Amino acid sequence: MNIPEDLKFTKTHEWVKIEGNKATVGITDFAQHEITDVVHVELPEISKGVIKAQPAAVIESVKSAFDIYSPVTGKISAVNEEVLGSPELINQDPYGKGFLFTVEFTETENNELTALLSAEDYKKLI
Repeated sequence: MNIPEDLKFTKTHEWVKIEGNKATVGITDFAQHEITDVVHVELPEISKGVIKAQPAAVIESVKSAFDIYSPVTGKISAVNEEVLGSPELINQDPYGKGFLFTVEFTETENNELTALLSAEDYKKLI
């Protein structure tokens, strides 16, 4: 199971890469393996406000549809258009080409970040 040490994680199996006041989000290798083949993705609109722990996107697989939750409160600053036409990228490269969206924080001191799991904590969760 691939769990990069430089990322943060949520209990709902999203990964988070923090860069300044932006958080890039995708689903973990564990999650993509569990949901199996991704066949459709619905991403949020750029500039849309999102709230921590609230649905921001949807991934549909051959099994079912799954909400993807924002790990932080903020505004969508980017989406990965490539996964809309090639949703299998989420299965092939969940931490790279299969990322979903980027959230720009609304707060400069974002206490929500402290609730994110380290790679070690995420390993214990799964």
